[in-house]
Amino acid sequence: MASDTGEATGQADPAADERGAETPTAVAYHDRMNDSDALMWNIEKDPMLRSTITTIVSISGHIDRDELHTHVERLSRAVPRLRERVRGNPYSLAPPRWEVDPNFDLDYHLRFVRAPGEGSESDVLRLAEPIAMQGFDRARPLWEMTYVDDLAEGNSALVVKIHHSVTDGVGAMRLMLELFDLEEHPAPRAQPDPPEVHVLNQAQRFIDALGHQARAQRDMVGRLVKEAGEGSRAVLRGPLSSMEAATRMTESVGRLLAPATRPLGEGMQGRSLSCHFDVLTLPLAPLKTAGHVAGGKLNDAFVTGVLLAFRHYHAALGKEVDALRISMPINIRSENGPTTAGNAFVPARFVVPADTDDVLTLLCDTHQRLDAVVHEPAYALVEPLASVLNRFPATVTTRVFGSMMRGLDFQASNVPGSPIPLYLLGHRVGSIVPFGPMAGAGANLTLLSYEDTVTIGVNVDPAAVQDPELFMSCLRRAFDEVVAVSP
Repeated sequence: MASDTGEATGQADPAADERGAETPTAVAYHDRMNDSDALMWNIEKDPMLRSTITTIVSISGHIDRDELHTHVERLSRAVPRLRERVRGNPYSLAPPRWEVDPNFDLDYHLRFVRAPGEGSESDVLRLAEPIAMQGFDRARPLWEMTYVDDLAEGNSALVVKIHHSVTDGVGAMRLMLELFDLEEHPAPRAQPDPPEVHVLNQAQRFIDALGHQARAQRDMVGRLVKEAGEGSRAVLRGPLSSMEAATRMTESVGRLLAPATRPLGEGMQGRSLSCHFDVLTLPLAPLKTAGHVAGGKLNDAFVTGVLLAFRHYHAALGKEVDALRISMPINIRSENGPTTAGNAFVPARFVVPADTDDVLTLLCDTHQRLDAVVHEPAYALVEPLASVLNRFPATVTTRVFGSMMRGLDFQASNVPGSPIPLYLLGHRVGSIVPFGPMAGAGANLTLLSYEDTVTIGVNVDPAAVQDPELFMSCLRRAFDEVVAVSP
């Protein structure tokens, strides 16, 4: 659904052979953002709408500084996007280009620090918070890594920060396969050549943008002709059903773009540019089983637990909550199709009921709501709508999206991770904790599975969730109750 009409290059996935795959996965790196990614990039005129993903990787033992530097150098060559910066053209409506940074400096992107305090998990979280809050230097590639040494018990951590326009959560896991190994002592990986630097001048940039726009218009006309033909045949076969489909599409687009400037949760109305990180770790199997009780999956149990936690939190504040507004990415990657670097999701934004303490009822209601959300007709129009919105001045687009995003109570995301242990330069990875962007919401909770556990990265705006410790207590209680519904 998300597409790019620019040129693309393919690259084999070397981790595929280690996993025993029949054929390596080709990864396409397009030379332009698609319209959805460009929209996400443009609305950051409002810093509250920043889209920064931060991940904390705990590592057993100490990694030699020079070895890690060499390893990340190889990573930046194997994944070309990590050496590319974003270059827009003020004289064109085409989305920004990805161009190799001629001044790429690995020492800027890879930093080394000693752990603060006693080197506890909490100390690492506090260290990572200001890293996540800072905006990227838009003249450079959009990622940073901070290696944290001298943690408790001789361990270390890697704080990875990347802009959402580079990749989504699922794509980030593919990038992780270039960073990590699937065995403790793997065969050495080849050091690829660095990507070729080719910086366009203004005239070339303008011509290239015109070519992109021409291809985009040609493809759009082709799609419209095809859809018009199919629509005409559908009208002839069943005019009533065609009118009903058009009505459903119109209503779906209205739901997708409806403004919502005020959160539904009375206990989390405030907003700021700050964040507070915390982590909840749970066994994977019981949570999956809980989802199956309602005829659903892990994601149903996850969202139910979050809803129940916010209900408990409001009750502790002496407030009531009947429903909450959530945003959740819907993955649209094809399991059998080519892998494209970047994002492949549509942003679902919807209201979910939270008006009962009966866990099974809430679990069943959540399953039905999430199942309906996946099939919204308007998702097919996300790219065309993004293309239209990108044609407005950034100030207008930012205001439109601000009116949509500030009414979110929370964002939630479920990312499948590795079912087997991962290693970094011979050191076992203990955990991988993702913290997604709030982008106007009061909180973001991101679940990632690793081996037989799940970790939930809890990113809250302290102006919205003013008592993070109370909320974490409510979150633990809620998931205990969700797991308890299992037979």
